[in-house]
Amino acid sequence: MPMDWLVLWDGLEFAVRWLHVITAIAWIGTSFYFVALDLGLRKSPNLPQGVHGEEWQVHGGGFYHIQKYNVAPDHLPEHLTWFKWEAYWTWISGMALLILVYYFGAEMYLVDRAVLDVPIWAAILISIASIVVGWLIYNGLCRSPVGQDDTRLMLVLFAVLVGMAWLYTQLFTGRAALLHLGAFTATIMSANVAMIIIPNQKKVVATLKSGGTPDPEYGRIAKQRSTHNNYLTLPVLFLMLSIHYPLIFATPFNWLIASLVFLMGVTIRHYFNSYSAGKGHAYWTWPATVALFLGVVWLSSIPATPMAEPAAASAQEQRFLAAAGFEAVHATVLGRCSMCHATEPFWPGIAAAPNGVILESEAETARWAREIYLQAGRSHAMPPANLTYMEPDERRLIVQWYETARSGG
Repeated sequence: MPMDWLVLWDGLEFAVRWLHVITAIAWIGTSFYFVALDLGLRKSPNLPQGVHGEEWQVHGGGFYHIQKYNVAPDHLPEHLTWFKWEAYWTWISGMALLILVYYFGAEMYLVDRAVLDVPIWAAILISIASIVVGWLIYNGLCRSPVGQDDTRLMLVLFAVLVGMAWLYTQLFTGRAALLHLGAFTATIMSANVAMIIIPNQKKVVATLKSGGTPDPEYGRIAKQRSTHNNYLTLPVLFLMLSIHYPLIFATPFNWLIASLVFLMGVTIRHYFNSYSAGKGHAYWTWPATVALFLGVVWLSSIPATPMAEPAAASAQEQRFLAAAGFEAVHATVLGRCSMCHATEPFWPGIAAAPNGVILESEAETARWAREIYLQAGRSHAMPPANLTYMEPDERRLIVQWYETARSGG
């Protein structure tokens, strides 16, 4: 079967997602390493002037001797390695993925007309504005008197994140709400690198080149932002992965679950940071993290309230409903898919519809036509291991129906 634009588009999504994962691994790895390194620095009587501390490390059969200056060395070294593109490309690829999946697929993944009935263009503008405004609020708080006290600042920022978690659930689908909370937070982290940490480092370098003495305030501010990034990393990872778990994103208290996840990020990172700083094992973080996680499990088990009446089918959905072969395809979906993709799945071991995709009504089959086509027509991804014995002729019918509807036939 010849390759069409939809298959190419799905391949593009995969390529961008892979790039996002690769760059995120690189950024998180360097971030965690340097935080552990900074916390593990030791003072000794023989340190050169201006050196804050040193650390000896062994890895891969080699020994490394690392020193950190309080502000900067008295002269600029010939070779200086910068760590910035990992953060930049993580955000660029993540934003590209947001556009490809949630903006171009807004009718399925972004807009829930039972939550907020707005045109797709308005939902996209709300999405972009929320991410931009998020950085402005965060940066303003850091620069305000609140930002002079790290503990007070973190409490205020947590309140902002909880508020945004709730707000997003009033704007988008559950899946998009948690994904946007992750993008909101990841944008703050990336902007910290691009607009604060790297510019401050460049100011220090420029001062050294001109023969001056750098202001230590640049380093203090950069370290504060780096610490924020360190504690926000794990919650962002959870939020990005949550889109695969409907018991997380498609529940009445998804916003509260996300809030607890931010607290778990603090307890987990505090344990490792305390250990890296030579302060021993903060064992209290273990039961605290378990308690928070049990809270997440309990919240995810609370039954959802009855769904509102579905909105009228869109023009695109109407086209799929009217296309030749729809009745046969819908019968196939009911017979092969709906035992898992149901409001109350009855396949053993399935507690909620995978990815929140429910396929019980004709309108739902039409709404998820693209995914049915890709997952069960053009590929054999669904049903998993063909457990419900979907026949080759049924897959061909799905392909013919979708391509007929798409071409307007």
